[in-house]
Amino acid sequence: MFDLTLDAWYGWIGLSLASVALFGAVAGLPTAPPPDAGAVAATIDRVAGAEYASTAEHPLDAEQIRLGTRRIALRSDAGTAHATLSFGPVTPVPVTDSPLRDVLHGMPPERAFDSPEAFRQAVVAARANATDAPWREVDRTLIARRTTWEGVDVVLVDA
Repeated sequence: MFDLTLDAWYGWIGLSLASVALFGAVAGLPTAPPPDAGAVAATIDRVAGAEYASTAEHPLDAEQIRLGTRRIALRSDAGTAHATLSFGPVTPVPVTDSPLRDVLHGMPPERAFDSPEAFRQAVVAARANATDAPWREVDRTLIARRTTWEGVDVVLVDA
C-alpha cells in the first residue's frame, strides 16, 4: 500500500535532475573562507592607537580592497569581508603619485611637503576622496604608518 516503485521512467529522470541540482549547489560553494578583514583592521588599529610614530605591515589574502576613513573591505573569489576601525579616521593614500605615498613608505613629512599646512591639506584631500572609495587591486601587503609633524597627527594606510 505504501510501496513506491521507481520503475517509471519519470521517477528516474526526477531523481537524476535532483542529484544534478544538488551537485551544482555544492560545487558553487566557496572552497576557502573570505579574506580576514578583522585582522587587517586590528593591524591598522594597533598603529592608530599607538602613542608614538609607528609602522606596520599586514599580508593580504584578498584580490581587491576598499579603504575608507573608518571602514575596510576585502574581496576575493571566496567572498567579501568588512570591518570597522576602532581608531580613526585614518587616511587612505591616493593611488596616484602623491607625497603622502612617500611619507607612507618612510620619508619624513618635512622632506615631502613644503609646510605643515600643505601636509594638512593633502591629508584633508585624501580623506575627502576616500568617501567614495572604489575597489582597487591589492599589492598583497597593507602598510599603515602613524606620523606627526607640527600638530598634524595622521595614520596613512595603503595596500
